[in-house]
Amino acid sequence: MRVVIADDQLLIREGLTRMLAGCGIEVPASAGDVSGLLDAVDAHHPDAAIVDIRMPPEFGSEGLRAAERLQVSHPALAVLILSQYAEPSFAAALLADSPGRRGYLLKERIFHADQLVSALYRITAGQTVVDPAVIDAAMRTATTSSRLSGLSARELEVLHLLAQGLTDRGICDRLVLSSRTVASHIRHIFTKLAIPGSDHDNRRVHAVLVYLNDLTAPPPGRTAAFPSGNTTPP
Repeated sequence: MRVVIADDQLLIREGLTRMLAGCGIEVPASAGDVSGLLDAVDAHHPDAAIVDIRMPPEFGSEGLRAAERLQVSHPALAVLILSQYAEPSFAAALLADSPGRRGYLLKERIFHADQLVSALYRITAGQTVVDPAVIDAAMRTATTSSRLSGLSARELEVLHLLAQGLTDRGICDRLVLSSRTVASHIRHIFTKLAIPGSDHDNRRVHAVLVYLNDLTAPPPGRTAAFPSGNTTPP
């Protein structure tokens, strides 16, 4: 696997490069801003990009906007956003146009090589990965009017784990359920959320997107704030 890194801090870029190299992942280039990231992707055609959500010049949500641009110019590129904030609306914005091949992790995960590398392999395989802390934050602020209220407690639990990027086998192990039972729950989730029929992986990522969008939807009478500029999450 070949990965480019974009972070305004040189020490983080160098540290990630060494860590990934130790895991057999090549880093052909790194950049300190969005312009450098776009140039690196054009020049090296990597499999994935690790992008800090806040970069020069505004230190707002440049990473999200870079992901949008890369979706147009390099649709096969997997993008892993790193953020200091467990902000569900940021993750929902990342997945809005392209839920597959996208990941959103807290920046503290860079100290855990296994978690970071696992996320990279999952998103390059077309999956979606969202940090468990982000999902937990979304659950804490979810409204009772959410479409998710139609799911059973167990189905919601399974969808919660799907959103974290767990495979069916991982869900089986976490919940101590048989593979047949987990597969049945996932089918019921697709039906209840009206996820259109397509290949199984696409239905999973669309279910995750519905999940995040519903959890981050504002209560009636309030308008959702799209993360941009210098917006800082509460």
